[in-house]
Amino acid sequence: MTTRIAMWSGPRNISTAMMRSWENRLDTSVIDEPFYAYYLNRSQVSHPGFDEIVNSQSIHYKDVAEAMSGGDCSTPLQYQKHMTHHLFKDDDLEWTANLKHAFLIRDPAEIVSSYTAVRGTCELQDIGIEQQLFLYKKISKITGQDIPIIDSNDVLREPKALMSRLCDKLDVPFSGDMLKWPAGKRTSDGIWAPYWYESVEASTGFKAHQKPALVLDMEQHSVVTEAMPYFHELYAQRLIPSTEAV
Repeated sequence: MTTRIAMWSGPRNISTAMMRSWENRLDTSVIDEPFYAYYLNRSQVSHPGFDEIVNSQSIHYKDVAEAMSGGDCSTPLQYQKHMTHHLFKDDDLEWTANLKHAFLIRDPAEIVSSYTAVRGTCELQDIGIEQQLFLYKKISKITGQDIPIIDSNDVLREPKALMSRLCDKLDVPFSGDMLKWPAGKRTSDGIWAPYWYESVEASTGFKAHQKPALVLDMEQHSVVTEAMPYFHELYAQRLIPSTEAV
C-alpha cells in the first residue's frame, strides 16, 4: 500500500528542490503540481506556457483529486508537490483525508521579490499565503493530523536536521539520499519547467541560505504587509530547528 504525502507550498519557495529531495529516495515517486491546469483553466490567469499546461493535465478538479487520493502507484511512498494558490476556497477537500500532509512556508518579502522578478507583477493571491493558512486549518480539521510546517530558510540552514524531523512527523524513515541529488532535468517535472526550474536543474542539494538584499517598491511592500499576518500564524507553529531549541 502506498503512503501519499502532500506538501503544500506557495510559489518561489524551495518546493521543487524539496520534490528533488523526495524523488531521490529509492522508495518514492513524485507528482509535480497536479492542479496547475485546473487552476489556470478556472482562473484564466496569464502564466507562461498557459496553453501547454492546460493541455498537459486534466482541468477537472474531481478527476485530479481522485487520482491524488487513490490513483495507481507502484512505489511505497508518493510525494505530491502542491501549490496552495491552485485550489479555491469552494473546492471540496474531503479527498485529503487519505493523505499525510506537510506545509512549506517562506518569508513573504523573499517570495514577492522573487515572484516579481519572474512575472513583473505580484498580488496577494499570486503567492498563496492566505490560501495556505486556510488549507492548513481546513485539512487539519478534516484529517485530525498534527500537520508539520517547515520554513524554507530553516531547511536551508539545517537540511539534515529539518528533513529528519519532517520524516519523523510523517512517520516515514529518514534517508540520507534526501540531502543530495544529481543535477539536471526530470521526466517527472511539469511541462512548465523551462519557465521556472532553471535554478533547481543546476542544483545538487539544498543550497546554503543567504538572505537576499531586498529592495521592494511600494506595491511590493503592500503585498508583503497583507501577507505577514498569515505567515506569522503559520511560522509560529513550524518545526523548530535545533539552533533554536531550548
